[in-house]
Amino acid sequence: MSKVREKIKLTSYDELLKVDVADGLKEIEIDKLHDFRKHPFKVTDDEKMDELTESIKERGVILPILVRKTDDEEYEIISGHRRTHAARLAGLESVPVIVRELSDDDATIVMVDSNIQREEILPSERAFAFQMKLEAIHHKGIKGAESREVVGETNGLSGRQVSRYIKLTQLLPELLEMVDEKKIAIKLAVEIAELSEKEQQEILDYYNLGYKVSIEQIKSIKNKEKTTEVIEQTEEKSRESTKVIISGSKLNKYFPENYTKAEMENIIYQLLEKWKSDGYDI
Repeated sequence: MSKVREKIKLTSYDELLKVDVADGLKEIEIDKLHDFRKHPFKVTDDEKMDELTESIKERGVILPILVRKTDDEEYEIISGHRRTHAARLAGLESVPVIVRELSDDDATIVMVDSNIQREEILPSERAFAFQMKLEAIHHKGIKGAESREVVGETNGLSGRQVSRYIKLTQLLPELLEMVDEKKIAIKLAVEIAELSEKEQQEILDYYNLGYKVSIEQIKSIKNKEKTTEVIEQTEEKSRESTKVIISGSKLNKYFPENYTKAEMENIIYQLLEKWKSDGYDI
């Protein structure tokens, strides 16, 4: 355990599950279980959910759902959102749960740590989960770089990597979705996240028009250059640098031997103009 971690008590999910059957393990009506507030992890009806549902139909919920009691005598899920959803799909009326008394901060930390280890975590999920855990750790009295180190150590990430992920929460939702879809690389997304909302919207508009944006362009925008000018100047340079070279041996078979280069170019331009006027029909 690191010196930073020793300063605060972080109860792990595994520690919370090490209980006697009579000590906290109950069967609870599934309708009394509710999602953790602002739960950042998506529960998707995909092939893996179908497999989990079939498994629960055959064997039931093997690993208990970790919950805590709420003021209205119902329960908030800390870990087990996918199992709970699959149990509902399987038609179960109740599920085994372990009830634990946890503060808001402790519940948040355990919720993040127990879900972040899943095989497939989207950048947006990781970003908001890290942000929630960081806020909880701040409430426990750990601030600055140390707090980011604590967030990252469970996942083998440095404090700097944690900071980069948390920056993604500043992206417009549409841009963050593009990160999840791997249309925007995380490194580039972190740079975009540092722009104003107006500048991000302009970046999004250019993406929607089919343009690609580079880190160099984003850095230029950060240097107070106008977003539209940066993008348009780059695209203009790209167009100017485009060259099409056709070898003479390929052209010779289409023209008489006595045709000069200028005459061949003139014919080619005439044909291109006609093609354009015909609506680019092939």
